Amino acid sequence: MTTCVFIQIRCRPGTTYRVAEEIALREIHSELYSTSGEYDLLMKLYIPKGEDVGVFINDHLLTIEGIERSMTTMTFKVF
Repeated sequence: MTTCVFIQIRCRPGTTYRVAEEIALREIHSELYSTSGEYDLLMKLYIPKGEDVGVFINDHLLTIEGIERSMTTMTFKVF
């Protein structure tokens, strides 16, 4: 079973479109939105079975130039 996470991403000023384009090129997201508020992007991502969430995010997302900060919300099955 994959793990669904939502990641809010804050970009350095002027880099949001570049960051979004790089995320799209890496094809790691399920959904990607531009948002208002403290963070610039909201990404829905499924972590592959057997992968460590933190390592996967560090290796596949946080290597993108222009990302200043991120906040990950993990999801859990309700029933």
